Amino acid sequence: MSNCKIISISNQKGGVGKTTTALNLAYALAENGNKVLLIDLDPQSNLTMCFGIDRPEELKTTIYDLMMCVIDEKELPDKSKCILSFNNLDLIPCSIELSAVEMSLVNVMSREVILKMLVENFKADYDYIIVDCMPALGMLTVNALAACDSVLIPATAQYLSAKGLELLLQTIVRVKKRINPHIRIDGILITMYSERTKLSKEILSLINDAYSEHIRIFESKIPVSVKVGEASFRYKSVIEYDPKSKVALAYQDFGKEYLSYGN
Repeated sequence: MSNCKIISISNQKGGVGKTTTALNLAYALAENGNKVLLIDLDPQSNLTMCFGIDRPEELKTTIYDLMMCVIDEKELPDKSKCILSFNNLDLIPCSIELSAVEMSLVNVMSREVILKMLVENFKADYDYIIVDCMPALGMLTVNALAACDSVLIPATAQYLSAKGLELLLQTIVRVKKRINPHIRIDGILITMYSERTKLSKEILSLINDAYSEHIRIFESKIPVSVKVGEASFRYKSVIEYDPKSKVALAYQDFGKEYLSYGN
């Protein structure tokens, strides 16, 4: 089953719902019978904490250790030691240590493809591997873009988020030219959408005008909701926590839309 699709969830702007999208898309895909591995590639470790790990720095093995094994050309630890399993989702966790990898990568040969080399070891076991990127366009994000088949871009209907898309798209184009010719953009998912505000509608039409000819903008829009925070507090995806809530239904619709879109 090496027909695994690797998805990077990326936007260099923070607070656009990357982690929530990674977790709920993974949950929706797993509900559909797929085997899914999540990789937390953000030193803030929000995704890891979503699984109830309050002190990621105390974990024995994280994505940092695995990337360092690849950098130092050492053998990887047994999969049972580096993957945490929660019901139907698997996770390679992260801790603040990961921020040191950016420094370690400076003098490494093939530094852009360290994550790609690592992920090769897990592809045979999964249908989807979802990478939750950090909100920056540094070497870790470049590693995620080099390793993935496609990028999903969560963006809020706010001016700065829309503006920031330009930089991300330029980075993706560069990675495509130089490192990963197969990368494609799955599309832009509008998050924290408030259909009642005029500004949201105006920004949405700006994003549509600027990008819809070249990039898919998903029909599903993820509404603003306190349920997201409540679900995180209880270490669950929104779909698990309150499946009938507007935001859970929106993520379920998005999961279906994503699957129907040639995946």
